[in-house]
Amino acid sequence: MSAKHKDRIATALLWGVAFLIIAILIWFLVYILGRGLPYLKLQFLSAPGGVGAQLFNSFYILFLSLLFSLPIGVGAGIYLAEYAPSNKLTDLIRLSTESLATVPSIVFGLFGMIIFVNVLGLGFTILGGAATLALLNLPVLVRVTEESLRAVPESYREASLALGATMWQTLRKVVLPTALPGLLTGVTLVSGRALGETAILIFTAGMNVSRRLFDVNPMAAGETLAVHLFAVKSNPLPGMNADAVANGTAALLILMVLIFNLALVLPSRWLQRRMLGKN
Repeated sequence: MSAKHKDRIATALLWGVAFLIIAILIWFLVYILGRGLPYLKLQFLSAPGGVGAQLFNSFYILFLSLLFSLPIGVGAGIYLAEYAPSNKLTDLIRLSTESLATVPSIVFGLFGMIIFVNVLGLGFTILGGAATLALLNLPVLVRVTEESLRAVPESYREASLALGATMWQTLRKVVLPTALPGLLTGVTLVSGRALGETAILIFTAGMNVSRRLFDVNPMAAGETLAVHLFAVKSNPLPGMNADAVANGTAALLILMVLIFNLALVLPSRWLQRRMLGKN
């Protein structure tokens, strides 16, 4: 068989795998949304026993976790990529970061329960859940940031420095804007993981909600949509239509993840073009 025919076969196989993955994704979305969309009404969110509080808690905990993890994770990734010397210590840091990224989330949940719930005495709170999620996000943010910065061609840095820019100016005006899509990909990954996280929040934020719909008190209990979905299917209340609530909650969670990802990715593309255009 000639190399040309082998290339065509390999290309066809790759396209086939790609279409298969897309088909599975479309089937998954159609199945979940088809079962849950009929239940997504205003009463599903605002009525007593609705999921409005859980929806708010999902994004509130996500916001707090990113507030904790982004400065540290991105800063550590910038240091490792741009400033850290190549020695055994930095190699150990990278190895430790990669190892932490593979730790199951339930281990982080148990750690968060021991430290934040028991040792610090916070109890089941939004603050404890957000802090534990930040620990889960940190290894991914560090590695994604470092790899995104390393993917920027070295010639970009050399050209900027040759024009008289300082290291910080080069990083801020050339390297970071170029690496922005990769950085946003990392933020999107950890955000989607945080929105769908269950094990960590069961052990740290609890399975109850505040009586106030939009309670910003970080010391309040913080059941999220994903935890609520787990609770409904595992231990439904008497008289509750568990399947209807679970289907509606799953559809709402999928929609929120999709909307959040689009709201994060699309403006970032525009911002990147604008920042690079000014330079």
